[in-house]
Amino acid sequence: MIRLDTLEKQVKSTYLSIGSNIGDKFKNIERAINLLNKNNILIDKISSYYETPSWPKKNFPKFLNIVLKIRVELSLNDLFKIIKKIEKQVGRKKAPRNYPRICDIDIIDFKGLCMKTKLNNNKIETPHPRMKNRNFVLFPLYEVNNTWIHPKTKENIHSIINQFKNEDFSDIKIVLI
Repeated sequence: MIRLDTLEKQVKSTYLSIGSNIGDKFKNIERAINLLNKNNILIDKISSYYETPSWPKKNFPKFLNIVLKIRVELSLNDLFKIIKKIEKQVGRKKAPRNYPRICDIDIIDFKGLCMKTKLNNNKIETPHPRMKNRNFVLFPLYEVNNTWIHPKTKENIHSIINQFKNEDFSDIKIVLI
């Protein structure tokens, strides 16, 4: 029998999405993963690498994306600070929204919680408010946890993915590295 206090101490999973569409995309993502490890962020599972066209401007370079299942004992704000520091260490520079970037790390789901907060000029919301429209987040998320439930809508990942159109499946592919 499992004691209740043991269950309460279990750390719920958090999910991060990492993307890159400038330079050596694979190396950029690998560097971000290594820096997460160095910041005591425990990585439980890493998805395959997925390549997708840049959105909304398909003429920009294609993105390489992954999703990580992690465990952290940090607050949402502290995790966000670490992620922003890592993006800069990998080489991210200020650019207009949706422009190419060396490293983009998003918090997709923070411990199954629905939260909104602000840190300096940044709005932080979890689950990520646009994740349900992003095949490059949902497909790798499905790979690392095919029983994932959206914290806000309570939809399972199967029903969210089933809402995509056929063309949303054809513009994403797994890249063998």
